[in-house]
Amino acid sequence: MRPDANAAVDAVYRSDWGRIVATLIRLVRDFDVAEEAAQEAFAAAVDQWRVSGIPEFPRAWIIQTARHKAIDRIRRRTRFAEKLDAYTAAGASLTVEAPEFDPGDIPDDRLRLIFTCCHPALALEAQVALTLRTLGGLETDEIARAFLVPTTTLAQRLVRAKSKIRDAGIPYAVPDTKDMPARLDAVLTVIYLVFNEGYAATRGAALVRTDLCAEAIRLARLVRALMASPPPEATALLALMLLHDSRRDTRLDEAGDLVLLEEQDRRRWNHDQIAEALPLVDEALRGGPGPFGLQAAIAALHCQAARAEDTDWPQIVRLYDLLERLQPSPIVSLNRAAAVAMADSPKSALVLIDALTAAGDLDRYYLLHSARADLLRRLGSCAEAARSYTRAIELCTNDAERRFLARRLREVQRP
Repeated sequence: MRPDANAAVDAVYRSDWGRIVATLIRLVRDFDVAEEAAQEAFAAAVDQWRVSGIPEFPRAWIIQTARHKAIDRIRRRTRFAEKLDAYTAAGASLTVEAPEFDPGDIPDDRLRLIFTCCHPALALEAQVALTLRTLGGLETDEIARAFLVPTTTLAQRLVRAKSKIRDAGIPYAVPDTKDMPARLDAVLTVIYLVFNEGYAATRGAALVRTDLCAEAIRLARLVRALMASPPPEATALLALMLLHDSRRDTRLDEAGDLVLLEEQDRRRWNHDQIAEALPLVDEALRGGPGPFGLQAAIAALHCQAARAEDTDWPQIVRLYDLLERLQPSPIVSLNRAAAVAMADSPKSALVLIDALTAAGDLDRYYLLHSARADLLRRLGSCAEAARSYTRAIELCTNDAERRFLARRLREVQRP
């Protein structure tokens, strides 16, 4: 395959998978058919683009090809007539070069897809997992990492969720404004998990997937714009992602290696994004502190510190205290322990992390082991730190983070 064609297929997959699948689901009303047709279309692109060259509109080419694939699949099913009639009624055309939208409708199939996946009839975990799979194109193991569950468990959730949508006839539509609050928590969780996968990619050479970060921020703006009075948590989520994303360009050095927060060049942070986000944090907190509001307040304290040593760590610990009471979880406790290490001492934080280690909930979460290793390194317990670094490396699947951990391991192994 010519390198330019290979890169083009990969770029369209990364940037437009969610848009393509969402468009197909709108047309065929079947998650499995849409996903399988999209996968076949990308496979066809691999073969054809190396011969015929990259089309002028790659995404439209994929969608048109996937439409053909979807109709072929529907024809092979016993309910072909019924589904094809529905497909035709939806205005599908085999000769259309690009998707068309009714300008009087919500002009975004991805938003429609999120609200379909986040129907109250589905369990919250299933809502989030299904949207991450269909919208973000994340693999099952990537989503399993976000949930801290085995891959087989997550796969079963996805199968059950798709079956329930099909069997219950859940509509593919954005709900009325009055019905949105019932689905908003799941929608916001979905958007944030998409952002998190972009901010720290599960696997591969790149630490950051800017396409997923940008998509999550765009969807957060869209959800907020849909609400007559944006809920505080929707505002807080947008602020939180803007603040995290503002540091994107400083998280890796020129060699592609990880740069810790305290070592980043704060002059290179995106200060326009920070300036946009800070008033949103204040607005969200005026409505009462929610989980996203508290996290946004923590991120704001980091971004407001001109130097790492100016960070108000005691205030960050207090905010984590509130977050831990409001939304208790092992991850929140781990992050709080990291803040305690900075506000108090590594020894105090190690007591907290050892308790989390003993509980076992985060045994396969590499950041628990890397955090423990760092505390032990700072306390001079090099042999024990090396064991924790080794465990973290075994569990970490991102190349940039693995290189960082390997470098730390070599440091504590030096005589």
